[in-house]
This record gives sequence, structure tokens and C-alpha cells, in this order.
Amino acid sequence: MVNYRRARVAGACYFLTLTLQDRSSDLLVRHRLELGRALRHMQQHKPCRLPAIVLLPDHVHLLMSLPEGDADYSSRIRLCKASFVREIRGRDDVDIRLNAKGEANVWQRRFWEHLIRDEQDFAAHVDYIHINPLKHGLVERVQDWRFSSFHSYVRSGLLPAHWSGGAEPAVVHAGE
Repeated sequence: MVNYRRARVAGACYFLTLTLQDRSSDLLVRHRLELGRALRHMQQHKPCRLPAIVLLPDHVHLLMSLPEGDADYSSRIRLCKASFVREIRGRDDVDIRLNAKGEANVWQRRFWEHLIRDEQDFAAHVDYIHINPLKHGLVERVQDWRFSSFHSYVRSGLLPAHWSGGAEPAVVHAGE
């Protein structure tokens, strides 16, 4: 097995991107409740905080803050992906097949990871997460995308409802 070079800092925060194998699929928004259950299952078995998240049709971006002394985000991602596959298995609108290794044809094998280095980096990635639906042309205003932690940031007073919702999207230097 290949040993990928990944940043591993205990108690750190990471920006992560999980992507479906079929980039033309809308599986994640169609099965957003099941993904939510998979994320909660992951957090129950391997505690962590998710300070920001956006769910798009074929991928999800999130920030994951790990507990002190813990650098294992990979097992959390593996648990989340496996839980989601279990949640949607047997649904009429999903054709899940296993390869020779027993892996489902739902998720891309790997994921994107970036160690958050400081508060400025954290803020840039929160912005990137929230602007992503606009970047992908899914909405004209960030506030119109329902599947985002943006709305909890607005409720908490951390962002105004009209943040980056005008004709010109904000320039955000972070992400994939």
C-alpha cells in the first residue's frame, strides 16, 4: 500500500474535500440526510468538530477540527464514506457495485487535505467553503444554497446574510 505524504498534526484543523467517483452525479444533495447521518455517526465514534461545511452535488468541502492529541482525520473520512455507502445501499436510485477489493463505486478513493496553519488560513477556507456553490454556478447568491454552514454563520452573527451575494463573487484564495 502506498504511504501518502500528508500533514499530521494532533489537535489541528484540516480542510478536506471528499468527491464522488461520478462527477456528474447529484447523489450527495439527493441523499443529504443520509450523508448527515454518516457525519453524525463518524462524530459519535471518532469525535471531532466540523466548523464549516458545504454539500455540493458531487463533492463536499469541510473543516475538521481534531481533539487534542489526535491527528487521525483519515480514519474519520473512511468511517464517514463507509457509513454513507451503508446508508444508501439498496436504494432504487443508486447502483452500488463493488470492485474486486470490495470497494463501492461511490467515492473517489482518496481525498484532498490541507492543514490549516493560522486564523487567516482558517478564515480563507471558511470563505472558500461558503462561496463554493456560487463558484460552481449553482446559485446567484451564497444565501440561496441550502446545504451549507453559511446559514449557521449568519444566525450566529459571524456573517451577514448578503455576504458575497451580489453580482461579483468574492475572490477567495483557498481550496482545492
